[in-house]
Amino acid sequence: MKKRFLAGAVMALSILGAPAVAQRSDNATTVTIDPAKPGAKIDRHIFGQFAEHLGTGIYGGVWVGPDSTIPNVRGIRSDVVAALRAIHVPNVRWPGGCFADEYHWRDGIGDPAKRGVSVNWNWGGATENNAFGTHEFFDFAEQIGADAYVSVNVGSGTIKEASDWIAYITADDRTTAGQERAANGQREPWKVKFLGIGNESWGCGGNMRPQYYTDQLKPYARFVRSFHPDQQTAPNTMQRIAVGPSDGDPAYTEGVMKAWSEKDWSWDIEGLSLHSYTVVRWPPAYDSVNFGEQEYAELTQATLRMEDHLKTHSAIMDKYDPEKKVGLVVDEWGVWLAKLPGTQEGFLQQQNSLRDAMIAALNFNIFARHADRVRGANIAQMVNVLQAMILTDGEKMLLTPTYYIHQMYLPFQDATLLPVSFNAGEYRQGEVVLPRVDAVAVRASDGKLWLSLVNLDPNRQASIEVEVPGVAARGASGTVLTAPQVNSVNTFAAPNTVVPAPISARASGGALTIQLPAKSVAMLAIEE
Repeated sequence: MKKRFLAGAVMALSILGAPAVAQRSDNATTVTIDPAKPGAKIDRHIFGQFAEHLGTGIYGGVWVGPDSTIPNVRGIRSDVVAALRAIHVPNVRWPGGCFADEYHWRDGIGDPAKRGVSVNWNWGGATENNAFGTHEFFDFAEQIGADAYVSVNVGSGTIKEASDWIAYITADDRTTAGQERAANGQREPWKVKFLGIGNESWGCGGNMRPQYYTDQLKPYARFVRSFHPDQQTAPNTMQRIAVGPSDGDPAYTEGVMKAWSEKDWSWDIEGLSLHSYTVVRWPPAYDSVNFGEQEYAELTQATLRMEDHLKTHSAIMDKYDPEKKVGLVVDEWGVWLAKLPGTQEGFLQQQNSLRDAMIAALNFNIFARHADRVRGANIAQMVNVLQAMILTDGEKMLLTPTYYIHQMYLPFQDATLLPVSFNAGEYRQGEVVLPRVDAVAVRASDGKLWLSLVNLDPNRQASIEVEVPGVAARGASGTVLTAPQVNSVNTFAAPNTVVPAPISARASGGALTIQLPAKSVAMLAIEE
């Protein structure tokens, strides 16, 4: 996770990836969907999660221990598991983050009373007792139904350490590694869907030059293998994700992709990571509560830079990989705000508002429009840290507005992108100029036609006319997320301030009319 300056910039309407069409004289926006020209598949892994040993993200958020009075299964809190199962989390990235490059996996196996104890000096100087280790992580992943995305230690570790860890996880009990795992309570091997080869090696992961990192990458990609019998042939092999760029910096994209293009048979990667947070300036000073419209506009402007970053890095990747064999994985993204007053330094605890949910929706729409290259993404982070899905306080748990965006976007998982055209319009706040409306259409895996709409204007509703050539749409219904204010949040005292509500469209002459509330995200299924 990075600590660097990020500046906002005024975004052109082309950020929405839609050709301009005539704006209706009655001030309605016409959105035209073309179901006859399906595009790329939207990989469900763009809805991945991230759980780092940071603050109360793991301890208190996921892990309470088997002796806790908080309901749990083998130490993993049951309310969090139920909430995450409901949004079909495709994968969880663990153990970091900056923490990954100081994590030594042997400290986290065996008798909990005998595990290594260290200080998490990256994040608040907290004591790390390693109660949540390899077995606990895979138990958690299985409980929520998610694949494992394991980040190995390149910064302070060795190739042998990483190789031994993945063997411990994936080898059967004919091997010494498998026998050790079985002796610790898990006879059957686990699968590792994604292998992260380091984390932010340009920063907290070792401050490496791109060339130095690629020299490290090659032997890790060669020797760190999954031995699980179900992962020995394509397309089921473990996917190796190399460290890639930070924001718009092209150095790592150029370095890694050039090395990949010149590789021989002995090593390979399947993905390149991108880390890009929504921050206007460093250190993060924007409040997560009680902010005004100017702060809302500036932060929304900053998040739309994701479009430029994807274009920049996709163009470089296309130069070396025109067949798009290597996926771009945005495995750290989200709103990074000032810490809540009274919370511990380095724990990165912030509230989660309607604004943040809208920002999440805008990012999902951007990822979807780049589905030909973007194969995964992991929001930072899952529980109690940064743009969390879930907040906990002892026995209490609440769902954030961003959680509900993940719930609403379930139809996008493994859906097919459809072309849309519309005039985004304009929303102005001071010197900030933003598109007023965003729209993305998909054909879900079950065949249904879905439309996502975002009204960025916090003050005015938007009248949307939807046309689907060749289809006499009979209606549309779904959910909308809005709230009394753009800075509305859910609290333990008022957990339902920002929750989805029903929304529907009126059909006339084969077209649909939708009244989209100010500051809202809607997801509608179109009846064909």
